[in-house]
This record gives sequence, structure tokens and C-alpha cells, in this order.
Amino acid sequence: MVEMREGSTRVAIPTYKGGLDDMVCEHFGRAPTFTVVDIATNEYKIVPNTGEHFGGSRHAPEILAAEGVSAVICSNLGPRAIQMFSELGIKVFVGASGTVRDALRDFSAGRLREASYEDACRDARHAAAGWHPRWRTGGGMWW
Repeated sequence: MVEMREGSTRVAIPTYKGGLDDMVCEHFGRAPTFTVVDIATNEYKIVPNTGEHFGGSRHAPEILAAEGVSAVICSNLGPRAIQMFSELGIKVFVGASGTVRDALRDFSAGRLREASYEDACRDARHAAAGWHPRWRTGGGMWW
């Protein structure tokens, strides 16, 4: 088992609609929801992403810190998010794919790696550059 923040067993996973059977969202900051799971009890809570990408004033790491998470499990994320989580004392693990259940299984088995700046998504500013392959040209919308 991965070492967690003392007293906390809550992890957050970026998702589309939320829940244990939802897929891990590939774009952390643009995930519509976060599924926050207590890994000791397997109880979960769906937290809407009310961050800056959705018109809010907070950043996703701040939202998850307020939920008491000690770790984030995701596919990948940008360097700014990695820095913010580090400052908040929240560990980030990358390489997750499939459903939330799949990601939790891989996390518990130690198959995910702790994120470093070298792991950061180099597409983090893809919307501004307009070149990310999933960005629709002309419409500025995500698929």
C-alpha cells in the first residue's frame, strides 16, 4: 500500500460523471467531476469540478484539498497542478487508465508512479496553442 497522509485514506480521481464505474478523465483540470474515494471503506463522493476551467475562481488542487484528500490518481497532469499539489502536501500518482475501480486496483498494487515534473503533460497549455489533437479547431471545444 502507498503511504498516505497521516489520518487520511481519501484519494481523488478525475472523472466524467463520477462513481466507481466511470472512466478516468484524461485531462485532469478539465475533468467535469472528481470521484473522491475513502480507500479504507470504499465509500465515495462525487465532487463537481468548480475550478477555473468551469468558470470558478479556485484551482482543482484547492478543491480537492478542501475535500481532505491525501493523494490524487490520474492519467497525467500539467506542471502547474503538480506544483500546487506539492505545496498542499498532496501526493500525485500518474499512469491511471480505465475505470475508477481499475485505477484504485492499480494504485493499491503499486503499479502507478508518483508524479514528478518530468512526468508533467507537455500539452498543459494545449488550448492556448490550439494544437492538441483532441482540440477542435475553430470551435475551441473539447471532444
